[in-house]
Amino acid sequence: MTYNPATANPFFGNPLRTRADVEKGLRDLLDPLLPYFSEGGARVRLDGAAAHFDRAAADLEGFARPLWGLTPLAAGGADLAYWDLYRQGLANGTDPDHPEYWGQVNSTDQRMVELAAIGFTMRMVPHLVWEPLSQEAKANLAAYLKHARQSDYVDNNWKFFRILVDLGLEECGVDFDRTLTEKYLAELDGFYLGDGWYRDGNVRRIDHYIPFAMHFYGLIYARLARGDEARAAAYKERAKRFAQDIQHWFDEDGGTLAFGRSLTYRFACGGFWGALAFANVEGLPWGKIKGHFMRHLRWWADKPIAHGNGVLSIGFAYPQLLMSESYNSAGSPYWALKAFLPLALSADHPFWTAEEEEAGFDPKPVPLKHPGMVMQHTLGNVVALSSGQQTWQMRHGSEKYAKFVYSSRYGFSVEADERSYHSGAFDGALALSDDGRHYRVRETNKTAKIAENCLHAVWEPWSDVKVETWLIPANPWHLRVHRITTPRALHGTEGGFAIDRADLNVDDYVDEPGRAVARSKADLSAILDLAGSREGRAFRALPNTNLIASKTIVPQLRGDIPAGTILLMTAAMALPAGQIAEAALVRPPQAPDLAALEALFLREGVDVSAILVPERL
Repeated sequence: MTYNPATANPFFGNPLRTRADVEKGLRDLLDPLLPYFSEGGARVRLDGAAAHFDRAAADLEGFARPLWGLTPLAAGGADLAYWDLYRQGLANGTDPDHPEYWGQVNSTDQRMVELAAIGFTMRMVPHLVWEPLSQEAKANLAAYLKHARQSDYVDNNWKFFRILVDLGLEECGVDFDRTLTEKYLAELDGFYLGDGWYRDGNVRRIDHYIPFAMHFYGLIYARLARGDEARAAAYKERAKRFAQDIQHWFDEDGGTLAFGRSLTYRFACGGFWGALAFANVEGLPWGKIKGHFMRHLRWWADKPIAHGNGVLSIGFAYPQLLMSESYNSAGSPYWALKAFLPLALSADHPFWTAEEEEAGFDPKPVPLKHPGMVMQHTLGNVVALSSGQQTWQMRHGSEKYAKFVYSSRYGFSVEADERSYHSGAFDGALALSDDGRHYRVRETNKTAKIAENCLHAVWEPWSDVKVETWLIPANPWHLRVHRITTPRALHGTEGGFAIDRADLNVDDYVDEPGRAVARSKADLSAILDLAGSREGRAFRALPNTNLIASKTIVPQLRGDIPAGTILLMTAAMALPAGQIAEAALVRPPQAPDLAALEALFLREGVDVSAILVPERL
């Protein structure tokens, strides 16, 4: 059997321009799941891959997550053949005497996550999932949800899951302890930082969970809750303010910033735009909101994101387990269906009737204090200079949160072997080694500041080695300055952007003192040494390490770092191949004035360490 792009992406051939196109895209995502429902309808097992939670919870995940798309579609008036199967699954999954029983929730449990979709569905379409059930099935479902909601949820966006369950119970006339609802609503308000930004719980992690969880669920609550007008208004106002900033996490072609965890949820990243429409919040003009939403879906349409059977894979732009989280099971990617929330709206809603508007981004840098980033829009890309966030407790946390730079077009790479320093990609990062085998990169900061459009951080790869890093936008380039103080000799490797490389030897590589350049048919990536004698290396990275391209080349600068204090100055950029990229390559920026940078941060530096470092909470 040959490779078939139509089965490797359910969006293949779909123009994704209209509401009907979006509905077709959803149906094409859902249909491949039907053969995987269990006989009793309560479990969906898509393959043999495991997550850290038990198999019954993983099977519930496979059952529940499609509801994020099915429910809005049904609420919008579509005729669907799935509901007999879902009613059967709800009855059997919550029946303690049935072999497909999901298992009881007695403590913090993945089932809590998945029950949120069921609560949402009960609130939106009770005539499809509640009213037709037998009295016994209703009693079992209500008892299961009421018991689960009493346990403690993880102290982050999970607290919204109790709220969504409660919306469903209330709609279906089930009595429950509302003091638990109010408790979590108050605690969720405690995560709000200001200017539209939340932190995701007690670690102040700021990533895609802010738009596709905190705001997404808040906007659902704002639309569906009864008798809580003040909080609903606050959620809407926060989302309206947030839209002004989060638009800069998207590029002009619809790609989103590849940053942080859970990126296997893919187009859930566009769910915020649909949630604005669902809650009737015109955070940007409707044409702008629709443009961001539709372009984002179209961005995915040519990526091999599914297996040959049409089932979404774990990965980002292609199947890749290496980047996954310990909590990703085969059903996890179907949180992507959160993007389809606006299908609950009629075709005459302003979101659907508006003409798409271009993003209209300015090339000037955009500082975002709360995530500790400076954004710059380049051709077909958005780049984030990043202060970094502490995440060592997470798989590949340093790669996902602590690199110096992230991108929508070029993604980022996760390392395949922490004991193979010389084969590391290190895109957007500086790796240091004291033995030629092991290495350290930035994991967290001692301090982090933002001043105007520049960032400064102090980090310690070892307890006796100190690195100060400054990041400066210079569109389409960016500049990095590292002042390293070490009591012993080290070796350093610093990477630029990883770009797709051909299977054949048709790419052009430049390895020479002071610079490395990689040219492919689609892109050009370069890194320059502005003050030193490091050697350039266009490195053919290990396969399946980058989130967007399965085979990449990364321009790197490599060299010895003697004991004492040394200053490294770097310029890096990547652009789509063509005249603009070639012109930028021959006009690199000048080395920055370090004294002026230090004076700027003394004068205007704003401490973002309290935002980014959990210990300071």
